[in-house]
Amino acid sequence: MKIYLIGQSDAVDTLSCKNADIIKLDNSAVSSIDHRNKTITLTSGETAAYDMLILDTSVSASAGEAVIPTAEDIARVKGLGFLRDKTTADCFNARVLTRNGKITAAESAVIAEAAVRFGSGEIAMTTRQTIEIQRIPYVNIEPLREFLGRYGLETGGTGPKVRPVVSCKGTTCVFGLIDTYGVSEAIHNRFYTGYHGVKLPHKFKIGVGGCPNNCVKPDLNDVGIVGQNMPAADMDKCRGCANCQIEKTCPMKAAAVVEGKIVIDTELCNNCGRCIGKCPFKAFENAVNGYRIYIGGRWGKKAARGQALFKLFTDTEDLLNTVEKTILLFREQGIAGERFADTIQRIGFAEVEKELLSDDILSRKDAILHDEK
Repeated sequence: MKIYLIGQSDAVDTLSCKNADIIKLDNSAVSSIDHRNKTITLTSGETAAYDMLILDTSVSASAGEAVIPTAEDIARVKGLGFLRDKTTADCFNARVLTRNGKITAAESAVIAEAAVRFGSGEIAMTTRQTIEIQRIPYVNIEPLREFLGRYGLETGGTGPKVRPVVSCKGTTCVFGLIDTYGVSEAIHNRFYTGYHGVKLPHKFKIGVGGCPNNCVKPDLNDVGIVGQNMPAADMDKCRGCANCQIEKTCPMKAAAVVEGKIVIDTELCNNCGRCIGKCPFKAFENAVNGYRIYIGGRWGKKAARGQALFKLFTDTEDLLNTVEKTILLFREQGIAGERFADTIQRIGFAEVEKELLSDDILSRKDAILHDEK
């Protein structure tokens, strides 16, 4: 394997690799780089083939002089998922999309190779489960996109549109009450991919949490989904034990024995499901799994916790349809530049909830999506 190191950064000087020929070249020795054919043209006129390429990102990848992007260039590539690196004159960090935080080992290897070929060789994780390849020279953006596309990977996740969905590991977590991977992948396909060309008043974030532990903070998203396990107690089996296991188990202190029977305070109960199976007399064996939807959350300079819709959802298609209604309502009634939380505050939560729990807005879907805004 031949690895060419272009530039004399500290990282280049300390790099070593077993079973590889490492060739170091000064920037002035390189005339151009052909990423598609993996060749370097030297200023002497010679051509050299490479297997991997590491660039000093303080200079252009294709010539000795950096290509300084214009304001229009910066705005254009931001829409493609490339964010300006303020520590350089011409470099960007590229957001590579994942599926709810998951990638395969093969995809991981591709991203690592891309970081070496087109960036600084460094990778960072974002708070919303995308992967950022660091310090990509402006001239490397299109070669990087083309390289990732060969393996089904893409950059993105920016702009006033539905953003990539965030999910916890509820599918495999011991506390998970729903298939978070399945739900979030369905949301990704239907709304991130399916609504990719739909411009909204502002960014629109969706989070999926497997249980009320709230690890990924679904209620701080424009739409948050939280797994629920609603107990269906058999009161005939309740013996009103003085040492009630349901009362002891409940982390919310929502259960109490009153006049010889267990009573659940529905205002305190968050449907975490911890009580299921804990009664020795099998009064708490059954439960209904479902979803609670929060709307209007956000974090940042103006943080707001989302408000829960009154309805608890037990059907996944009903859940997805309601998510779609929120996006349609935001596009129809939101004002450019305002977040969904602001739209809800302006219209009123009760009015928004009424709209989302009916199907009227779905009948206007085509008109909303094709309205010139």
